[in-house]
Amino acid sequence: MRWSVDGVLGALVVVVGVGLVAAGVLWRGRAVRPFAASRARAAEHRAYTRALLRAADQVIAAARRSAGDGEPAVVTVDAVERLVRERYGYAEVERRHAAAALRRRYERGRCAVDCVTDAYG
Repeated sequence: MRWSVDGVLGALVVVVGVGLVAAGVLWRGRAVRPFAASRARAAEHRAYTRALLRAADQVIAAARRSAGDGEPAVVTVDAVERLVRERYGYAEVERRHAAAALRRRYERGRCAVDCVTDAYG
């Protein structure tokens, strides 16, 4: 039985490919999940903060659209909390976090000109 270079290289490529597929099946998803609990908590906190800020932006935009001519848009912390629960799936939203996100977006979007909020109370 004679071994050719092409046959050995082909077998080696097949073995390496099967090994990579097996490793992928065993470790599926591990690359995107943090290994440390502290990193997982930090990632969750970033996602929560992002959801609050997006919800505040959406609530401000909706209030501006629904306001009539010459009347201010009313933006409430309750609306931000409700949107984070309904759209982003958070069961518990702290009112102070929602108020802080709303204040941040309120000031960034120059809403004092045409909006009224209860985030400062």
